[in-house]
Amino acid sequence: MTATLVREVLGYPILAVTPAEAVDLCEDAIRSQRPLQIGVLNAAKIVNAAKDPALRDALLSCDVIFADGQAVVWASRILGQPLPGRVAGIDLFEDLLALASRRRYSVYLLGATREVLDRVVDVVAEQYPDAVVAGHRDGYFSPAEAADVAHDIGASAPDMLFVAMTSPKKETFIAANQDAMHVPLTHGVGGSFDILAGKTERAPELWQRLGMEWAFRVVQEPRRMFMRYFRTNGAFIVMVLREYFRSRTQSRLN
Repeated sequence: MTATLVREVLGYPILAVTPAEAVDLCEDAIRSQRPLQIGVLNAAKIVNAAKDPALRDALLSCDVIFADGQAVVWASRILGQPLPGRVAGIDLFEDLLALASRRRYSVYLLGATREVLDRVVDVVAEQYPDAVVAGHRDGYFSPAEAADVAHDIGASAPDMLFVAMTSPKKETFIAANQDAMHVPLTHGVGGSFDILAGKTERAPELWQRLGMEWAFRVVQEPRRMFMRYFRTNGAFIVMVLREYFRSRTQSRLN
């Protein structure tokens, strides 16, 4: 990737690619066997990382970062670092499963509850029949068990590793164990296992295009989600405005 494809947004180097180009980049990593760790950013994660140095460091340790949230794309344009669009984590996950089925690549599925994980394994077999499931493990393990989990992944030698755990657990686990696992492609997919398993409903396409997936989640779980998104969305807007006026001031001084 050339430097011209990187946009600096709120301190993060985000790759300016389309979803199809992102998949091509991932396949190049598998073919070359050069480990590629993917990071995805939305508004909430940027806000949380500002208060959590470990999360920020884990994100910045990723080989490439994609804009998972539409709000990040809008911010990039406001700040003069325009991205062509979002590369949603769930869409990339499904595109990579389709790639695995076409190329007979192997995958390791890590995360979620045992019940959800078992359903995901079934869905992969049904919808992506030629993808090889090299191994799977639920996401409920202690820090003391993390090294054993990483060893199992490395021994399974998958082409792709999908990690469906919450932030910052998934980012810190991947960052700490990347060398031991030595997987060509690692993608932290968050709640994507729940969606693929049918436990969580994804926002309709119109809501996605409008950048309102967060609002759909609030409608689904108002008590749990309203204050969370109210705080993070508000904080994200403040961060973008501060950076906008800071850069404007800096430009005038120069």
